[in-house]
Amino acid sequence: MNADFLAVLEFWEREKGINRDVLIGAVQEALLSAAKKAVGPARELRVEIDQKNGDIKAFAKLIVTDKVISQHDQISVFDARRIKPEAQVGDELEKEVTPTGFGRVATQFAKQALMQKIRQAEKSMIFAEFKDRVGDIISGTVRRFERSDVILDLGKYEALLPNRERVNIEEYQVGERIRCYVKAVEEGPHGPEIILSRADPRFIIKLFQLEVSEINDGTIEIKGIAREPGFRTKMAVYSRDPKVDPVGACVGMRGQRVKNIVRELNNEKVDVIPWSSDIKTFVTKALEPAKLKSIEIDETGKRLKILVSEDQLSLAIGKRGQNARLTAKLTGWEVDIDAEHIVTKGFDEKVAEAVEAIAAIPGISREQADALVHAGLTRIEDLLSAEAGDIADIPQIGENAAAVLEAVRAEAGRRTLNVGETPVNT
Repeated sequence: MNADFLAVLEFWEREKGINRDVLIGAVQEALLSAAKKAVGPARELRVEIDQKNGDIKAFAKLIVTDKVISQHDQISVFDARRIKPEAQVGDELEKEVTPTGFGRVATQFAKQALMQKIRQAEKSMIFAEFKDRVGDIISGTVRRFERSDVILDLGKYEALLPNRERVNIEEYQVGERIRCYVKAVEEGPHGPEIILSRADPRFIIKLFQLEVSEINDGTIEIKGIAREPGFRTKMAVYSRDPKVDPVGACVGMRGQRVKNIVRELNNEKVDVIPWSSDIKTFVTKALEPAKLKSIEIDETGKRLKILVSEDQLSLAIGKRGQNARLTAKLTGWEVDIDAEHIVTKGFDEKVAEAVEAIAAIPGISREQADALVHAGLTRIEDLLSAEAGDIADIPQIGENAAAVLEAVRAEAGRRTLNVGETPVNT
């Protein structure tokens, strides 16, 4: 061991905040084990580290005797008085027993012990520091990737942003600084891990708490939130003070407060909605700007049947059904949205025509066509804009979703060729 190793101790003490005496103690324990192997069975063996130059010395306590029977336990009067002139038979005397070349062996033991102690200390410090920080937002630097997981450097510690907690449309670069929600401190295969998230809805709640003072002081309460990470969030808010507009307070002057949050979310859309105990009022606000014709309530099944005019249907349902899905999550009610034409004369004929048109596509059965039409996908254009995940939930489609969409694309390609255009691969 040498001064360079002492510099390593100082580095870990400074970087990890681990007490130097704790590290020295761990190293001494390891050196004692190394000394016992190198020296042999010595009496009351101890190891000393010179903290100025890093030298290591091993000492054993020997009993002064006239005749040495065991060199590991005894020392002759002659040899003892060379160390301590007044030594007498029966005295205990400490003698240096450092073996030749011990420094190299001791250094390897010390390094192993040091790294083990650092890992143990880090585990304890992670629990001590972060057990009360679950629910906070912290900043970290992207350090590396392990498969699809992201490892962030928090300074003294590393934290894990698992793939399941990432926003799918976000891409991170090594060295990039990002903010995350501390979701949990979990026991992993290598000890405790700080689990971060950017996809959790509570990340947005915390951002609003930091940005909107009225939420932080309890004047405004967040009653519910529904999120599809990276795309859209709906959040319902309520004011305990009738003089405070909950939506206005969250949006801020000229929309600055919500703009700051949207910027942090990489332009994810955030709808702030006034909460109401009346489900009709609540769902009407949640589906804005779509205008609803009527709402039929099934209290027993917690189901809402909503009718809108044909020109409002796509607006109410949203792209790929997103608006309707988020509204259902936010309100806690099942939401069925249909165009008003379903109750007008001639609807059956229109449905039959739509079913015939879809069923005419090679590869799509009449049963599948009927299910697609009743799910609101009445035209080939509707199906071209859909994805497998959008129609897989339809019972009659299920695992055939990809095949159905492939058949639709093939039909669209044939129709394009028929009008003399070059088909575009989709």
